[in-house]
Amino acid sequence: MLTIDLDLARRFILGRHGLWPGRRWRGLKGAEQAMRYMEYLQLDPLQIVARTQDIKLHSRVLDYKPGMWDDLTYKKRKFFDWGGWLSVRPMDELPYWRVVMQRERDGIQKWTRAPQLAREHASAIAEVRKLMHARGTLRNRDFAIADRTRTVNYRGRKDSSLALYYLWNIGEIMTHHREGFERIYAPAEAVAPAKFLYAADGAETDRFLIKKEAAFSGLLRPGALDTFLRGLPHGKAYKKVTQDLLKDGELVEVKVEGWKQVHYLLADDAKHLADLIAGRVPKAWKPLETTTTEEVIFVAPFDQTVARGRAKAVFDFDYVMEIYKPAPQRKYGYYTIPILWGDQFVGRFDSKLDRNSSTFVIQGLWLDNKALYKNDAFAEALARGFARFVTFLGANKLDAGGIQNASLRKLVQSSSLTPVGKSPRRKKSVRK
Repeated sequence: MLTIDLDLARRFILGRHGLWPGRRWRGLKGAEQAMRYMEYLQLDPLQIVARTQDIKLHSRVLDYKPGMWDDLTYKKRKFFDWGGWLSVRPMDELPYWRVVMQRERDGIQKWTRAPQLAREHASAIAEVRKLMHARGTLRNRDFAIADRTRTVNYRGRKDSSLALYYLWNIGEIMTHHREGFERIYAPAEAVAPAKFLYAADGAETDRFLIKKEAAFSGLLRPGALDTFLRGLPHGKAYKKVTQDLLKDGELVEVKVEGWKQVHYLLADDAKHLADLIAGRVPKAWKPLETTTTEEVIFVAPFDQTVARGRAKAVFDFDYVMEIYKPAPQRKYGYYTIPILWGDQFVGRFDSKLDRNSSTFVIQGLWLDNKALYKNDAFAEALARGFARFVTFLGANKLDAGGIQNASLRKLVQSSSLTPVGKSPRRKKSVRK
């Protein structure tokens, strides 16, 4: 069993998620590499400044442009989207996920509602299935709500919506492409390469699922498997599979000082942890340009490093997405984005993109450590981060009026006139 301190654990988790010590991928090819390394790219339709999936890839990939993930998924067929927790997964993993889809269909997993949907909406499913094979593609809006049986279900308001979801969930149909963010469905054989349209061995799939969860987490808390694992059919059966993986050396136990539970590390990642223990940055992690100390990274609100309470539990960063709170209850803002400097989350900002004037507007910025307002290195790193973010968004102007500190506001405002990768320097420290 390896024993490491908390700072090293945090650094490893950030590195395993591709966020530290800087962007290590570039362009469309780099986006594909990042998406594979991230294990899952969660999708969300909300677009305040940009969609969360694009912000995630911007924080990891140089020269990333919004929508690259879409091209890789729906045009190049390198990935596919699936799951109640909607995310993009590598296409070559489809045989494993088809096992999970079959388990959904057969009701083996106790949380699945697929058999109930099949019973309650059998006629709509048969109708949709027939139309799908006749037309080749279908979308939800092809079925007028006035002509449908209405439902009370968060997956859809009409029986045809649930029929489409059911067929997609069990793998009979897949997302062919998206228009805006709306799914256009097609039969699985029209989307996935034939070589991936089979179900893998069940036992092999169980091992795959646990190893993927370990890779996705970086350091996997055993109890997290109860909540997030998808696929194992017999309740707590994953515990035996986990023990087998430990015995076979495919998982490694890690003790983090200050954490009660022993965590699991994917054996393939052990070499990177060994480098960190030795005081080295893993070769595969070295950034192509600036480090996160030289240029801050803006981390998407739904990023695995900060989502579901992990910001506080792992990084002692008190971050909650306030989008679901009524406006009077928000402490910061509707869509605040965490700021990563070096290997620490140091604050957040709230912003919007005014598309009419092509202006990126910073509505507020809050730093947890007030001393950072006087820190020249941080100020320049922040300015670089905003300069790159404005370029990523395709905005023509930056409005930094929401930054209360005058000197920091001036520096960030001038960053929009500075080439990406550079930073305006100042002669005096930022003052309150």
